[in-house]
Formats: sequence, structure tokens, C-alpha cells
Amino acid sequence: MKTRGIILLPKLLLLQALLSSRVPVRAYSADTVGSCSSNSLKSDARTFFEHENELLRQRRRNEFLTSYEYNTNVTEDNRKAMIAVATSNAAANKEMTRNVIASGYVDSSDEDIKRQATILGDLGIDVLPESDYKELLNAVSLMQSNYATATVCPYNKEGKCTLQLEPHIQERLSDSRDPKELKHYWRQWYDKAGTPMRENFKKYIEMTRKSARLNGYSSYADYWIHFYEDSEFEANLDKVYKAILPLYREIHGYVRYRLRSYYGDEIVPENGNIPMHLLGNMWAQQWDNALPLFTPYPEKPFIDVTSEMLRQNFTVRKLFELGDEFFKSLGMRALPKSFWDLSVLTRPADREIICHASAWDLYQDSDVRIKMCTDVNTHYLYVVHHELGHIQYYLQYEKQPTVFRAAPNPGFHEAVGDVIALSVATPKHLKSIGLSDVGKLDDESRINELFKNALKKIVFLPFAYTMDKYRYAIFRGEVEESKWNCAFWQMRSEFSGVEPPIQRTDADFDPPAKYHIDADVEYLRYFAAHIFQFQFLRALCTKAGQYVKGDPEKSLDNCDIYNSKEAGEAFSKFLSLGASVHWKKALKEFTGETEMDPSALMEYFEPLTKWLQAENQRLKVPIGWGDTDKVAGDCCPTFST
Repeated sequence: MKTRGIILLPKLLLLQALLSSRVPVRAYSADTVGSCSSNSLKSDARTFFEHENELLRQRRRNEFLTSYEYNTNVTEDNRKAMIAVATSNAAANKEMTRNVIASGYVDSSDEDIKRQATILGDLGIDVLPESDYKELLNAVSLMQSNYATATVCPYNKEGKCTLQLEPHIQERLSDSRDPKELKHYWRQWYDKAGTPMRENFKKYIEMTRKSARLNGYSSYADYWIHFYEDSEFEANLDKVYKAILPLYREIHGYVRYRLRSYYGDEIVPENGNIPMHLLGNMWAQQWDNALPLFTPYPEKPFIDVTSEMLRQNFTVRKLFELGDEFFKSLGMRALPKSFWDLSVLTRPADREIICHASAWDLYQDSDVRIKMCTDVNTHYLYVVHHELGHIQYYLQYEKQPTVFRAAPNPGFHEAVGDVIALSVATPKHLKSIGLSDVGKLDDESRINELFKNALKKIVFLPFAYTMDKYRYAIFRGEVEESKWNCAFWQMRSEFSGVEPPIQRTDADFDPPAKYHIDADVEYLRYFAAHIFQFQFLRALCTKAGQYVKGDPEKSLDNCDIYNSKEAGEAFSKFLSLGASVHWKKALKEFTGETEMDPSALMEYFEPLTKWLQAENQRLKVPIGWGDTDKVAGDCCPTFST
């Protein structure tokens, strides 16, 4: 579920058009203000915003209810119903924005009133004329529907072409070591989920460019970036990417070396890009599914509690009950009864749903839900806790005005889910809840676990960076339409050193094979979250007395905040702010920091960094990669790394 972002750039190009309409709100001139008391004006403002926030809450509830219905029952009727409600709400949101802009409250000396006015003055895609708005929603929902319903044919045998991404295709990507089979599933998915959506993606780009211009931004990229309320945020993003790149290059070189040892020179080059179909994930965004091929110490078992959960007859509900108990141990809110009654926690047998895990705030009476296709295994133990992190965030800021019921920047919501999962995944925590009898790892097992985690956390960062750097380039018109696909793979190669298993041309179109591109989800939030979560972890672990820098008994990678009321109190205070303050202020109060800073992440992985550097030197592993040969020529600007 996407959370609404923040805007602090109120001078919309719409201002003149909006003010030309008659609006039912009291607008104050300088003379009028001079004749009124400050308290009277503030009272009027608070009454005005209470009214608008309540109407906004009602609209969001209605819109999210129909969206939830579509996501949990993918039918054409539900898709049309969702679009109809969203279209109606867009018109109402425009009227609200007219009222807010005409009120003049954006210039209020009261910071709370000014912030509400500033955020509510942001129309986003609602700025579009109704016909364009419908075109945009149709393009996005059709891409989502295609993604949700795309199926492929089995490899090298007869059978119906009904294999879905999850669980069927992903299981083969994780388990198969036959490069021909892996190539088959890779190509089938990109050909089915990506290429047919070219025209819808083109329409999406056309309409989002239009909405950005109408909102006063030079591009939709700049509109996305403004949610971070920091003119230097993109530059800082580049700095963070460069800061983690040395560790990523060490991981990349080591993995390529080990893959080459397994598959041979014909499939894996010594110095080039890694063929992405070998990495256990359709998008090569995480590599841990192929871990058995390059485990640092293969004789040491990994933490995997799947068998223990099955032995204890765990159910999907039990996984969620464990997550609920984690938050209650911190003194935070329990899941309401409606969560259990209205969530969809497993794949239904009678209908299609969008299985991509998501948490939902339905904006009334603590109505929070999760939609996902959960299985009982170690992976979903962590996913459940992550999604419940979103849910706890919703519950904590529920009492804020509707406009502030969000994170102060998009990265915080994802980071909150992940920081809980980091704590839950520690040997210390798994032992405390009876799923393991090992509470502290030996040195070799620790390197294994850090390496496995790096294949999820560190490897993900260049991927996430590319998802939005690519779209920024498209939004800004920096790549010719005829080269959109070439640019996608050139950037994947440049930033991550991975490439498709086969030649891709501009007759193909591969970006929509990733859900978040179909769904118009800004992806920088996930990059930022992977940095912020370690800053959050360091702060929480310090408050819980579980972390002391340099103390091997209280390391960051084995910190468990479970049962810490001190950590819970600080966490609750942080989450309950919602979007009512600038994210830097919220971060400062919680962690003592004011920037997205990778130092906590690098500290967490420091033992692995030292091990990789020594091991790569010992093995004489080449570090780095060149240009991919899977696309033709240069088709986008080169980013200097």
C-alpha cells in the first residue's frame, strides 16, 4: 500500500486557475488579517482543516476499500469500480485544493496549519482533467492486471501454459541449476509481463509528464523527489550509492568467481556482467536464493527455522500471532479483531488476487489489513513481521489528522517494517521464541549469515537505485522512446553489473516485468529504507541496551529489541508523529541524526567487508565489470561511478 508523501513546494502553476473559481471558504486579505485577532484566525483555520480532513478521510476510505476489493479479487468489474471511485475522488480533491489555496493558510505563522495547507495543496495526478486521469488509471491498472494474471509454459515438457510467477516460476528460479531451464523461464516472463505493456507504459509516461507540468514541476521525477523535502536529496542518494559500491563490488566479484567455477567460462565471464537468470530471482534484486552456489563456509548450516515451524505445526495465523506478540512485548498496540476478520493472508482458491504482499490502512476505526499469499517458512516469518511493521505505523499515527496519517518521507514506512525483521532474524530472538537452540553464532557461521543478509540488503541497493534512475531519465526525456529498452539494460549493467541471459532489442520492452513499475510506485523509498533501517536499528538497540560499539557480546547484527519497553516507548513516539513534522526533525529526535547516512549499515556489515577483501585477494578475484553486450550500443547517458 503506497503512503502519501509530503510537499513543501506550494506555488503550483494551478494557482491562477484555481483562484478563478468561486470557493466556499473565507479568504483573508492583509487588511482583514490586521482587523482580526490571531486566536480567531487560528480557530477558523483549525475548524477549516478539521472539516477538510474528515472529508478526505471518508474519500480515502472509500477509495482504498474498492482498491482492496480489486487487489483481493482481480476482476474487470472490480477494476472499473476502483477507477470510478478514484476518478470521483480526484474531482473532490481538486475542490479541496481550491479551498486550501484560496484560504491563504499556506502563509500561516502557525507551523501546524501551514504544514497541513502545504500538503493538502498538492494535487498530484488528481490535477489531470478527468479524461486524462481515467487514461492514466486505465494504463496503470491494465499493467497491474497483466502482471497479476501473466502465466508461462513449462520447460521442455508438455503441459498447459498456466505457471504463475509465485510460486511456480520463482520455485524453479530458486531450485534449478540448469541454465537452459532458467533462461526459458526468464524469457517467458519478460515476454509476457513486459513487452505487451509497451503502449500502456507509453501512455503512463505521457500522462504523468502532463500531471507534473500542471503541478509546476519540470518532470515527474522532480515531483517524486519533492516528497523528501530536501533539495539535496538526489545528490545525497548518489553519494550513498557510491559509499556502498565498494562493498557491492567485492560481493559481485566473489559471486561471479564462484558462479564461474560452477557453470564454467562459457556461461559466466571472468570479468564481465553476471547473467542475471543464475541469481535465483527474476530481477536479480536479491541473490540469496542461489546461496548454495557461493556460501562462504558451506559446511556450516544457515539459520533456517522452516523445519522447526513445521515440526511445531505452525499455521499462517501463528506467524501473524508471533508478529503481534513482538509489538505487544514492546508495549505497542495489539492487532484489532477486524484485522483477523478482514485480511487476506493466504491465496484464495476461488479467485485471482495480486499476491504481492501489502499492508492497508482503511482510515476508520483501526481498520488495518494485510493482503498476501503467505506460506509457513523462514522467509515468510520475516515478511510477516515486515508487513506488521507497516500496520503498527498505521495504528500509531491513527489519531493524527488525515493529512498527517503517513510517514514524513516514503522511505520511513519501509524502514520500519525492515528494522523489525532485522531484530526477528537474529539468533538471539529465534532462540527466545523457541525456534532455535543457538543464541550466538561462531565466527564462520556469522560470516555466512552476514553474507546471506548482504545478498538481500547490499545487493538490493544498486537494483533499487536503477529502478528510479531509469524512470527519472524517461520522465525527464533524456532517452529517446526508441531506446527505452536498451537504456534499461544499459543502466542495469552499469549500476549492478548484471545482464539478461539473451540479447534484448527495442522490439522487446522489459521494465513492466517488475510490479512496482506497473503500479506507479516510486522505488527510491526502498533504497532509502535500506539505509534508514540500520540507522533505526542502531538507535533502538542502543535504547534497549542491546548494542555497544566494539563489544562482541552486543553487536548490531545480533541485537534483539524484543521485550524492551525503553525501545518500544521511543519507537511509539517516533511512529505516532506520522507526517506532522519534517522527517529530519523526526529522525533527529529518534536517532540523533538528520541525514540518510550509510554508516550504520556499513558498521553492521564490517566483519563481512573485511572477510571479502581478504578472500578476494587470496583467490585473485577480479573486481568490477565492463559494458554489457546484450544490448546494442550506447543509448543513455553514462553515470560516473
